[in-house]
Amino acid sequence: MNIQEQFRTVFGGECTAVCFAPGRVNLIGEHTDYNGGYVFPCALDRGITCAARLRGDRRVRLYSDNFADIGIVEASLDDLGGDGRWGDYVKAVLSAFLSYGYSLDRGMELAYSGDLPDGAGLSSSAAMEVLTGAVLRELFGLAVTAQELALIGQFAENRFIGLNCGIMDQFASAMGRADHAILLDTNTLRYTYAPIPGDRAAVVIINSGVKHSLASSAYNDRRRECETALAQLNTVTKTRSLCALTPEAFAEYGAAVTDPVAYRRARHAVTENARTVEAVQALNRGDLDAFGAMMTASHLSLRDDYEVSCPELDALAEAALNIDGVYGARMTGGGFGGCTVNLVRRDRAEAFVEEMKAFYQRTFGRPAPIWIVRIGDGARVIGRGSV
Repeated sequence: MNIQEQFRTVFGGECTAVCFAPGRVNLIGEHTDYNGGYVFPCALDRGITCAARLRGDRRVRLYSDNFADIGIVEASLDDLGGDGRWGDYVKAVLSAFLSYGYSLDRGMELAYSGDLPDGAGLSSSAAMEVLTGAVLRELFGLAVTAQELALIGQFAENRFIGLNCGIMDQFASAMGRADHAILLDTNTLRYTYAPIPGDRAAVVIINSGVKHSLASSAYNDRRRECETALAQLNTVTKTRSLCALTPEAFAEYGAAVTDPVAYRRARHAVTENARTVEAVQALNRGDLDAFGAMMTASHLSLRDDYEVSCPELDALAEAALNIDGVYGARMTGGGFGGCTVNLVRRDRAEAFVEEMKAFYQRTFGRPAPIWIVRIGDGARVIGRGSV
């Protein structure tokens, strides 16, 4: 059943707009976005689609075929409080638009359908937030740029969901470009696109099957630990963020961070930021081996200094590097589960998938979903009128 048929089945009649927003995978630059550094994500050709229609009252009715057992979630524009279910992400964006001063004077019916696995670290929540913003822009004719969709989505997650995330996930979902990744300076929001040579390399995502829940994980703890490190560093050198420091400056001033845990968190942020810049430079000169080496170094830092990996992710990354044709492998996303991202020689991609499937089944006794992904565009309208 496609999204239009789903809308008719659930709400009756026709939708008036259909929008799509992609998930993302981050090639390198993890846990740097809220530390004022660089990230390098790309949007996927997988994501979430929403069919939408305005109502004549202020009721909001929501349905997702990914949570079909819950049925229709109902709310009002006058009462958008959360109840701990998936619809909170939609209500958070509605609340954020109202907080930004946009007029939402009518309720709506929204039907969602997605092919991003929940809890896999491919930013299904950010895609939902950006998608809902794109739907509101279309339904109400709002003058909202793609970059503003990202910022409003981040605001929704920070303020109303309670996860103190950075801008990367929403930015990638809103601003993605096919066959390119985005080098984003999260401190200034300046960005450039870098082409991924699809004729030479394939991006392969492996889902460990270990679900993570960032809001209930140690994600917010990591942010607090980084803030502790920054405050201590600012007693000896003035810096606006951890990632504003070079590795050389951190070597000089890092002793000011007396908490050993905070020190390791800061060391990851500083070195990861430098790795990201170096990796993209390597990519731009066509050196996929050097880019892959930076991906691998990133995983080790996330495992040892930031401590956001898990045994399954470590095993996947290590096994991948022992297979012919793999440039680099690392965990991606917030951590504590989710996926690895692998850069693999194009002519070896299919064989790599088969070897990794066999490895994971043999090692953990369960299958690991694996995708050779395409890099797609950001959030967009894909249908108008009675579609």
